Amino acid sequence: MAMATRWGICSAGRISHDFLVALSTLPATEHQAVAIAARDITRAQEYADRHGIPRAYGSYEELARDPDVDVVYVGVIHPEHLPVGRLFLGAGKPVLLEKPLGMNAAEVRELAQVARSQGVFLMEAFWTRFFPLVEQLRQLLARAALGEVKLLCAAVGHPMENIPRLVRKELGGGSVLDIGCYCVQLASLVFGGERPESVVASGFLYPSGVDESASVILNYAGGRQAALSCSMRLEVPSEALICGTEGCVKLPCPWYAPTTMFVNSQRQDCPLPPPSQPLNFANSTGLRYEAQHVRECLLQGLKESPLMSLAESELVASILDDVRQQLGVTYAEDAQG
Repeated sequence: MAMATRWGICSAGRISHDFLVALSTLPATEHQAVAIAARDITRAQEYADRHGIPRAYGSYEELARDPDVDVVYVGVIHPEHLPVGRLFLGAGKPVLLEKPLGMNAAEVRELAQVARSQGVFLMEAFWTRFFPLVEQLRQLLARAALGEVKLLCAAVGHPMENIPRLVRKELGGGSVLDIGCYCVQLASLVFGGERPESVVASGFLYPSGVDESASVILNYAGGRQAALSCSMRLEVPSEALICGTEGCVKLPCPWYAPTTMFVNSQRQDCPLPPPSQPLNFANSTGLRYEAQHVRECLLQGLKESPLMSLAESELVASILDDVRQQLGVTYAEDAQG
């Protein structure tokens, strides 16, 4: 029988807490959190105590050197994704790196190149991809159960101006990179990883120069379209509609972490296991599914995910670059790219 996958957790932030709660819903014979690192050892120790993790480190380098860590979950802020991802990949550690994989497509390409040159697994943590209902959607699309899909409509929005990292440019703020990326990856899933023929974006900027809202139209060959919107000022009903010539799928709120799906008005439910501790984000025991997928990939000796490939991460990042360019949002990292 395969040994348990031993997880190292990089950062003691809100998403890392939820990931650990999600891991605790899986069998301990398959998944164990064995170490956590934060730049503040006190915070790392606090998380270790709360989640029953044996080792806490006050630097990411110590976690990278831990021989008992099989794979690292990285939940640091966006501008840290490239340097921290590079650190763990360079140490030969497989990495599950929170979205967006990089601040721009150039950073994503660099991370992919490092992973490939080291022969180490890397995956962008788009948790949406691994929910059971999204697997069912993938199967519906594969057998053309909706006919030819002509239109995808997806929106996501939450009031998040009170979160410093979302309004500050140097922290990688803005709605597009934080939540708009979910809409773009859904379009990529629905339209089979195709590059759109055109990207049309319009939106409004926050006083700090990050995007507070955006509406994006992705036009694909053959008159197919994705109409996407995101906001960090409004509570938007986060729903998605996938419409084809022979049927329609609706993913109700929150579509990016779905537990209900309507296929031509027929309801399907896939409830989540209850959390053992309060969560920071809705439905985030659903992070368990991406953890399971990573374990399966590692057991099969894969260096990237067949469901969220590095090439697709690069495609999503290049679309996000195009959107930000049209909105007039640039980061220091863009000049370096």
